[in-house]
Amino acid sequence: MRDELERLWTPYRMQYISGADRPPGGYEAPEGCPFCTSPQAPPGDSLVVATGERVYAMLNRYPYNPGHLLICPYRHVADYPDLDRPETAELAAFTQTSMRVIRQVSGAHGFNLGMNQGGVAGAGIAAHLHQHVVPRWGGDTNFMPVVGMTKVLPQLLADTRDLLAKAWPEPASTS
Repeated sequence: MRDELERLWTPYRMQYISGADRPPGGYEAPEGCPFCTSPQAPPGDSLVVATGERVYAMLNRYPYNPGHLLICPYRHVADYPDLDRPETAELAAFTQTSMRVIRQVSGAHGFNLGMNQGGVAGAGIAAHLHQHVVPRWGGDTNFMPVVGMTKVLPQLLADTRDLLAKAWPEPASTS
């Protein structure tokens, strides 16, 4: 039966929903953890925007909004209290920088910041801590997510990554 509805397809989300892109051993071990392997990905395959000494910023492969970043420690650690002081400080600094950069390149009006600690709290990859930095704009919630269970993203992830990486400030020299 034909209906008159227009369709927007987001087939890339099915990998996430079905778990088809999970490594065979799961995310528990660093070898299978995408947050452990992403910083070593070839440049064309990488969603990493910026790197630091202890943490890095990367685009979320399944973003809530354009520019949705994850701030991740290099160390495979699950629980926020297990970060050491330098990791905690750099994670906070990267969060601040990511907000400045996203505002600069896309004019975000606000942000949702957060960490889901544990599977029961909604963490898709609970074994490796990561902070979400989700840009928000006035009116960015419309009928699409509510009625269509679809989020409209107007830009390819690789293009968003390039835009944010170019705007990310160079690290200050310590010499």
